[in-house]
Amino acid sequence: MKRLISLGLALLMVAAITGCGGRKRQPVELTLSTEDSEAIMRAAGVQLPEADVAPGAGTTVQWFGWSDPYQAYSETEIVNTGFWTFKNKYSGEFKFVETTFEKNQDDLANLIMAGTPPDCMTGGTNSTASFPMKAIKGVSQAIDPYVNYDDPLWQGMKDIAENFVINGQHYQICMQTKPANVVVYNRRVISEWGFDDPAELYFEDEWTWQKFYDMCVEFSSPDDDRFALDGYAYAGMFTESTGQMFLMRDPDDNYKYYSNLDSPEIERGMTYLADLIKNSCTYAQGGWSLRGSGQFGEGMKDGKCLFYVIGESFFQHPVEEIEAIWGDMHQGEVMFAPLPRDENGDGNYYISSSFEDVKGSMILINGAQNPEGAALLAACVRFKVIDPTVIAINNRMLQETYLWSDEMLEMSNICKEIADAHIVFDASGNLPDNLQQVYSRLGDSIAHGGREPQSWAQLKENNAETFEYYIDDLNAQLGLV
Repeated sequence: MKRLISLGLALLMVAAITGCGGRKRQPVELTLSTEDSEAIMRAAGVQLPEADVAPGAGTTVQWFGWSDPYQAYSETEIVNTGFWTFKNKYSGEFKFVETTFEKNQDDLANLIMAGTPPDCMTGGTNSTASFPMKAIKGVSQAIDPYVNYDDPLWQGMKDIAENFVINGQHYQICMQTKPANVVVYNRRVISEWGFDDPAELYFEDEWTWQKFYDMCVEFSSPDDDRFALDGYAYAGMFTESTGQMFLMRDPDDNYKYYSNLDSPEIERGMTYLADLIKNSCTYAQGGWSLRGSGQFGEGMKDGKCLFYVIGESFFQHPVEEIEAIWGDMHQGEVMFAPLPRDENGDGNYYISSSFEDVKGSMILINGAQNPEGAALLAACVRFKVIDPTVIAINNRMLQETYLWSDEMLEMSNICKEIADAHIVFDASGNLPDNLQQVYSRLGDSIAHGGREPQSWAQLKENNAETFEYYIDDLNAQLGLV
């Protein structure tokens, strides 16, 4: 296999993702190790199959989606290196079967009915992804004949993949997790208010709900247009940071779904959220409404918003866009911390995991003509996700292109370690409609309830019976009764 990095200095072209999906290219000069990545990985006991025996080698994989994740780069760029490996090591080809975000489910159903299904698409749990509804509807197929989670290549993914099991069969190829949400803040604003830095509080194990709450209440003043929280994700941050979710699966009972509404951790978290809303700490006042033009982070740089709960990958947008809203990247103003922990909990920090991108997960489409090729492509992606050479490229890109500080890189690693230590993810995006509606009421009613929201006890009492009824129905549809 050709080495990814030439000797000495390598001039790499990296892609900076812009807000609307366009790409702004700029060169970044990197000094990287000259060792052959495959040799490094082999020494760690991880290797890909030889090209002459690998199932799926020399084939064309048909990818279904509304964007092309593998061919949107020039040949001089060392990005999407999983596809580079699939193409160069295994002589694989790639065909993009294009749809739109709005029509993807109808288009896929039509292709399957016509007997011309593509091979694969991005997985995950959101409304455009797969689990469990695509399995229920026969759109996705089990991946077990093609992926061996006991292989060292997939170390760390097997337990995660168990969340996507139906009657002993796995329905997602899980390649990588990432933290779903972190707490972003502007260090200058934090300092001006005399608050302790959240990252420093985390390192002292003092980054708790109460600390977070106290800062929010002291900061917020509707008369001065100051609200500690804005966006969408803060509505679920307390549930997420308990390590609990409304809907859970029982590994000791064939992974049946069950209601977790009686969790005392969830009750404590929902009470914190209700109290923050009552104290005018959230910009939204009954129904979702974002400040100003609705851009994520608006008000952060100006000291009108204190914390924003969002994915850290958002800060891989062009620096000028981030600096216009969030703060001065050159001066190190933008920083993030994990979600705060429940001071009355088990002492652990929790962040839910996300699988919602091309390097996160993949599903095999029912009737796929080339499932072996798709699985080989997934293996190549997984190989490069854990390749230290590619990790080095990504880190240097974050520093050189997006101006991430050493502290941001360190905190990113910490947040991933937290998320991976206790795998929890939001399973609410692709549920049966009736169950989805109840789940949404449970998740959003407090945040949508205006300045006098329902108590969690009221909300649970009004919805628990219906919630359990539709969970039983879901288990029946999955054959888990």
